[in-house]
Amino acid sequence: MIEENLKLIPDTQCPVRYVLDRFGDKWSVLVIFELNKVEKLRFNKLQKAIGDISQKMLTKTLRNLEADGLVNRTIYPEVPPRVEYNLTEMGISLVPHVCALAGWANANFTNIKKSRETFGK
Repeated sequence: MIEENLKLIPDTQCPVRYVLDRFGDKWSVLVIFELNKVEKLRFNKLQKAIGDISQKMLTKTLRNLEADGLVNRTIYPEVPPRVEYNLTEMGISLVPHVCALAGWANANFTNIKKSRETFGK
C-alpha cells in the first residue's frame, strides 16, 4: 500500500519523478550496491565489480550520483592521480531501500521472467 501522504505531481516538481528519473537506468542502483560493500573503491575496481558497464557509462553514472549528493569523489594528488569513490551519508541512507528493491527483484524474478515470456517481451 502506498503511503497516504505520498502525492504524485504531474510535472518536473514531483519529488518522486525527480528522484526516480535518476534511478531509472540500470547502473545507478548497481553502483550504490557495490559502493556499499566497501568503505571506498577506485574506478577500475568498481568497473570490475559491476562487470558489464563501459568506462563511459560508469563515468556518467558516477558524475550523476555525485551531483545528487549520493557519492563522494576524492582525488589524490599523485602521478598518476588516484581517484576513489564512496557513498555519502545520504547515499548510505538509500542503501536499505536499494537492498529492499534487490530483494524484491530476486524474490519475484522467476514470475516476472515467466510473465514476460508469456507476453513475448
